[in-house]
Amino acid sequence: MKAPIRVEVNGKVENETVEAATPLVDFLRHRLGLTGAHVGCRSASCGACTVLLEDRVVKSCCVLATEADGCSVRTVENGPDNGLDDVQQAFVDCQGMQCGFCTPGMVVSVRALLDRNPNPTRDQARHAIAGNLCRCTGYTNILNAIDTVAQRRRNSSMD
Repeated sequence: MKAPIRVEVNGKVENETVEAATPLVDFLRHRLGLTGAHVGCRSASCGACTVLLEDRVVKSCCVLATEADGCSVRTVENGPDNGLDDVQQAFVDCQGMQCGFCTPGMVVSVRALLDRNPNPTRDQARHAIAGNLCRCTGYTNILNAIDTVAQRRRNSSMD
């Protein structure tokens, strides 16, 4: 069964018709060409497909596209038109990724954390990324990236 949906994705309104059982991650990747949300587990265990739905961190593999009808979705692609945003740059500078598979979901989770808490403690940062599994880095460099971007934002606000 098909259903019409209207979703604002990264600031752009999308009117589409989807199969009722289509996961949001598949809609984003296959219908809209936004391949940043990765498909890892399809069980909300790994966080590779993390997006913001109405500013809530969600695993898009376990949300139906029809559930996003009338909502706002922000993906890892919701950044500057050219180059990296400050979170992505901190991941690069701190070597917060190795294979890169988890990185988009981590970036989305970190953006959400820093939007609501510009100066997180290490424990708060750990809690914010707890739903994102990384099999390569051991998380230390990811946590360093969070500290780095928070510090850079503090320094730039003092200028």
